[in-house]
Amino acid sequence: MPVELVLAAPRHIEFRDYQQSPPGDREVLVRSIMSGISHGTEMNHYRGTVPFHERTFDPELRVFRPVDQADVPPYPKLIGYENVGEVVAVGPAVTTVRPGDRVVAWARHRHSSAVSEDQVIPLPPGVRPEEGVCTTLAAVALTAAHDAGIKIGDSVAIFGLGAVGLFTVQMARLSGAGHIYAIDLLPDRRQRALALGADEALDPAHEDAAFYIKAGTRGGADVSIEASGSYHALHQALRCAHTAGLVVTLGFYQGGGTPLALGEEWHHNRLTMLSSMGAWGCPHRNHPMWDTDRVRRTVLDLFAKGKLDAMSLVTHRFPFLEARQAYELIDRDPNACLKAVLEY
Repeated sequence: MPVELVLAAPRHIEFRDYQQSPPGDREVLVRSIMSGISHGTEMNHYRGTVPFHERTFDPELRVFRPVDQADVPPYPKLIGYENVGEVVAVGPAVTTVRPGDRVVAWARHRHSSAVSEDQVIPLPPGVRPEEGVCTTLAAVALTAAHDAGIKIGDSVAIFGLGAVGLFTVQMARLSGAGHIYAIDLLPDRRQRALALGADEALDPAHEDAAFYIKAGTRGGADVSIEASGSYHALHQALRCAHTAGLVVTLGFYQGGGTPLALGEEWHHNRLTMLSSMGAWGCPHRNHPMWDTDRVRRTVLDLFAKGKLDAMSLVTHRFPFLEARQAYELIDRDPNACLKAVLEY
């Protein structure tokens, strides 16, 4: 009997048997090989801190509104969306994949899933499961590089060197950035950034990144990118940008933004702050030439050509049935784990 991971309550994971149904007309049945744990959205569901517990996002009005938990209880909940697997069967109308193909699937943490055909992409030859699992994270970074409009020779400051931040360092280098400043509190992550293409790595606990970058660039970074979801880091990213400059945000911010002092650099330097969001029905800013599918396929092509490193970012591996330990580790000490994957 196949098993699925269920978030029964905040910080309470259960494994439940389920009956796998055959794929529908335009569905693909995928047997999981590996799945990744998202440190952002998924861990916030795990901790019970996402806004969806009291409010729901209206997809038509594009606004959060109160939700009746009696109608939509927040738990139990299936979680996960980074999955690589093998196609077991396909519906009669499926034309893009066939049984035996390896695919990236936007599926939950479970032994198998029947997903819509448009939620799978064939894994190119030579691309490893660890790389496929990181497709979404790298796609976030690529979308940010597009939103940032990085030009050859630009100076770029990147705050937060988790997996997304380190992919962003690589995307900035591939985009032609002239000088990349990587900023993070953790020495290991700063060293990783240097190995992946950053020119300098700064410790914000020991030096004022804004003063350093503004002195080095004679005015400020051409673009600042905040990839951690920290309001403290966002405020520092604003401080680093040059007059009338651009700050691109990737993080999932929660709660009030008390560390932000918008009356300071953001106001006095007439900065633009831009949310780089490639999900929730948000179109690419270069649509229709670019869309989510093209971004993901571009990432997979970069993996296939050896131009993007995901393997060094996978720091922890757990058997699927030991997933509780993985979540507990990330929750207890998120800085100790860069990217964790579950193996089936």
